[in-house]
Amino acid sequence: MPHMKLMTEIQLRRSKVQLSGDSRIMTLGSCFSDNMAGHLRDAGFCMMSNPFGTLYNPESIASAIERLDSGRPFTESDCAEMGAGAGLVCSFEHHTSFARKTPEEFLDHANSSLERSHSFWKECDRVIVTYGTARVWRRNGRTVSNCLKRPAAEFTHELLTLERIAELSGRLVLDHPDKQFIFTVSPIRHLSQGAEANTLSKALLHLGISRAAESPSADYFPAWELMMDELRDYRFYAADLVHPSEVAVDYLWEKFLAFCVPASELDAVRAAERAARRSRHRPLGPGDQAPR
Repeated sequence: MPHMKLMTEIQLRRSKVQLSGDSRIMTLGSCFSDNMAGHLRDAGFCMMSNPFGTLYNPESIASAIERLDSGRPFTESDCAEMGAGAGLVCSFEHHTSFARKTPEEFLDHANSSLERSHSFWKECDRVIVTYGTARVWRRNGRTVSNCLKRPAAEFTHELLTLERIAELSGRLVLDHPDKQFIFTVSPIRHLSQGAEANTLSKALLHLGISRAAESPSADYFPAWELMMDELRDYRFYAADLVHPSEVAVDYLWEKFLAFCVPASELDAVRAAERAARRSRHRPLGPGDQAPR
């Protein structure tokens, strides 16, 4: 009986951009970048993830990088009260995980994070950028990273053009010759505007990235394709049927390693991961109690 293939395999090549033990890595973008950041941290890489919180669209990511370049601090004019009775203060450039009870607390937290990330950004040499959606929300003509649960009437929204996404992606690479970039499109579907809108959005992101990835110092990792083809079954999704399951994230991580980590360094990476797992599951000591 001939060998049966039960899935469409994505043929991975070796990336032009390689990660090694001495790389300093920044990850920016959607939830998938956070997923990869956790694995990179466990694997012993020197890295920092999403210093403004999770970001989704190319304009917000470009704005975050502009802030990292300049180190320009946030001021009271950046503060905004969250809606829905949250009683918290944040900014339209941050994820709501940065929200605090007062403007002073928010600014202290936001600028402390910015100071650390600005220093790391200046020294890092690898950047992993994950776009989630080509749709942007604007308030008074300015793109926001988060709507902060404020009334929808305050915002307009639109789909970025292919030209705009290509321009933003290409500029990231050209303006930072000291860094190499790996772009990905998040395998998480954004269905708030419907399935057809999500397909169009992801297609625009793919096309926009493809131009930037022509650079010798940039490449594209096919996380979306791996999820849609090799992990097509819903058993590889979380309970919301949108986010990848833990098993799927682990699978994508293994593919990512094969894509951009030299074979000579894989043993060290996996040894670091095993050590990280052991540290989270230490044996019970004399004063510890078993969970009930």
